[in-house]
Amino acid sequence: MRLLSQAVQRAGLLQSCGSRRHFWSWLNAVFNKVDYERIKAVGPDRAAAEWLLRCGAKVRFQGFDHWHHDYNGLPTGPLGRYKIQGIDATESCIMYRGFDHLEGLKYLEDIKLNKCIYIEDACLERLGSIGNLQESLYMMEVISCGNVTDKGVIALHKLRNLEYLFLSDLPGIKDKETTVGRLKTALPRLDVVVNLD
Repeated sequence: MRLLSQAVQRAGLLQSCGSRRHFWSWLNAVFNKVDYERIKAVGPDRAAAEWLLRCGAKVRFQGFDHWHHDYNGLPTGPLGRYKIQGIDATESCIMYRGFDHLEGLKYLEDIKLNKCIYIEDACLERLGSIGNLQESLYMMEVISCGNVTDKGVIALHKLRNLEYLFLSDLPGIKDKETTVGRLKTALPRLDVVVNLD
């Protein structure tokens, strides 16, 4: 570890606060890189679980009550046995770059995006465009994600089975009545709970 620290210092990456921030942004981008060969080798649910845990999120598999947060503690077994049912991305570094991992998830019902600094409108638009999620996702929370605006929240209208959406501490939401109204028009069964004041 000392050698890594010395190498980083010699490279000049830790000379200023801005440099440190750049280094961590770069590292988080590396964690979010999609390995399509890995998805083919282990299946979409396992590859997505590896990505999410690598980024600091937690996953819950179908048939389990507990959340997995330890990368090394992921269950093993036959390919395709474990299906992701829930994602808790609280304070994780997931970002748009990694969202292709979600493409093959057919059983995902619940997503929590809480204090995710890299979540932005493009991420919510991508979630709304994934066909499998349009069918399976029915609960979602978006809390304290400062880069989310009305545009991103409105994009969730494509999640046609979404039944519950909790929105809180989103300073980018400027017109909450119009935004919620558009969602309710597109998804009449949707229960939107808003705490944006």
